[in-house]
Amino acid sequence: MELVFFTKYGDGGVDLSPIADLKKSEVYLIGQELCINNEILLAPPTDGLWGDDKTDEDQIGASYPELEWAMEFSGDEKKLSKRQSEVLNIFQNFNKKNRHKMIPIPVCNIPKSLK
Repeated sequence: MELVFFTKYGDGGVDLSPIADLKKSEVYLIGQELCINNEILLAPPTDGLWGDDKTDEDQIGASYPELEWAMEFSGDEKKLSKRQSEVLNIFQNFNKKNRHKMIPIPVCNIPKSLK
């Protein structure tokens, strides 16, 4: 399961996405291995769309490490802490609302008789 936190036909409109199946933590590890500048690696993720300096965490309501936990959670929800329940709910809601972003664009197939 994924969070799918991107702009459809914006940053998600690409021909090739070599890191799309990686979690944030995995992307950061690759960045460290490639010696990417710490100023970039340590910058809080933000979409930069609204000019309000809100981070992804501000908008989502959970950190990426928390969300990665939620993506992999498969245990007993009754045993979760209040925060874990909140994060799991945040993740499940975002996943459900944004699932349409992972479905390829519909194509209308025009019958040959109408071409």
